[in-house]
This record gives sequence, C-alpha cells and structure tokens, in this order.
Amino acid sequence: MEYLSTLLVAIVALEHLYILVLEMFLWTKPRTRKIFGIAPENVAITKKMAANQGLYNGFLAVGLLWSLLHPEPFFALQLKIFFLSCVLVAALYGGFSVKKNILLIQGLPALLALVSLFLV
Repeated sequence: MEYLSTLLVAIVALEHLYILVLEMFLWTKPRTRKIFGIAPENVAITKKMAANQGLYNGFLAVGLLWSLLHPEPFFALQLKIFFLSCVLVAALYGGFSVKKNILLIQGLPALLALVSLFLV
C-alpha cells in the first residue's frame, strides 16, 4: 500500500506541474484554450491571471515532490497530508465555483492519495 500511496502522490504532483505548464507557458495555444474552455478573445486578458494560477499549482507540485523526497517519514507524511489537503480544498472550491469537472480531474486523485496515506 505504501507504493500505491507514493504513486498517487506522484501523480497529483505531476498533474499540477502539467497545469503549471499549461497556465504559465501554453495559455495561448488552441489545445490549452480548449482544455480550460477559454474563448480566443479572452486569452489576452486572462493570460497574467492564468500565469499566477500556474505559479500556485507549481507550489503545490513542489510541496508534494518535497514530501516524496523528505528523508524523515513522520515529516514526509505531514507534508503529504498538508499539500494533498490544499489540492483537495482548491479542487472543491474550483469545482463548485468554476467547473464541476475540476472535482474529478484534481479532487479525486488528491482524495485517493490522501485516503491511501491512512490505509498504510
């Protein structure tokens, strides 16, 4: 089970690194616009906001990666719980205020990773 929880935490971290890339560097690309449902006429006015959001997603990813690399098991677990909880809260807020599928795309992996930590 420990391998599964490590894998799930890594998946959530990689997902947020991917979101960072989309929001900070690929915001104007057609594929990114389609993923986020952004109309072409809104890309320019939302570019800085998206980059800011991407930076926050990067912080979440780095925190999760830190939790995987921390040498002390107790602190590593605390970091995992904290950063996965942050992802879950952000997914809940985004799912209820922006798009429902955020609950599935970001919330479900974080929830599964969090639950797996308590089953170890």
